[in-house]
Amino acid sequence: MRTFIVILLLAVTCLGIYSVLVHIPFGTGPSETGTHYLANTRSDTGASNAVTAVVVGYRGFDTLGEVTVLFLTAMGVGAVLATLQNREKRSIEKASLILTAACRFLFPLTLLFGAYIFLHGHLTPGGGFQGGAVIASGFLLVYLGCHGRRISRPASKVFESAGGLLFVGIGLAGLYVGSRFFLSNFLPAGEFNTLLSAGIIPVIYIGVGIKVGAELTGIIDRMMEDT
Repeated sequence: MRTFIVILLLAVTCLGIYSVLVHIPFGTGPSETGTHYLANTRSDTGASNAVTAVVVGYRGFDTLGEVTVLFLTAMGVGAVLATLQNREKRSIEKASLILTAACRFLFPLTLLFGAYIFLHGHLTPGGGFQGGAVIASGFLLVYLGCHGRRISRPASKVFESAGGLLFVGIGLAGLYVGSRFFLSNFLPAGEFNTLLSAGIIPVIYIGVGIKVGAELTGIIDRMMEDT
């Protein structure tokens, strides 16, 4: 009976996929939505990176939801690990000379590179999520190569909260200045293809980069073993 049910489900799934492929004309013509974005990104947002304009501009509210999901994930990881009792404390092997040296010299460069990525998200491929992940990787390098050094959890929470408040505050500011829309691009577009351009997009990416970096670093901190 189980075998029959599995076969029936597979047959229904294959039939559904076949129906979708037959009746939906994929690739037969240009997407009206994509064409609109490509044609109006510069005039609507002032950003030279159309992907960034879509992620933070046209669908910025959805991006705010993604940041919220990451925040809830970080809280969940912290809550789960906090319930573990009597964790065995084990000594770990000392890091090699190469890793120790990399920890000391590459950490500030990694932070700088992560900041560069989210500050230039409206100009080049990248953005807040990517820059935040790079920043978190710098702190991971510290945990691996510089034993005994840990982040300040209160400071991490401050940065995490500040990034989220900046995102929401920019959205509310658009309503305050007279727009009907949350996350309205109310700042001047500036000169196209320069750092000070694209209105609120680079400001939002600063908040996203700080928040993502702080949250991922917090997850790393909670998952590292006690020495």
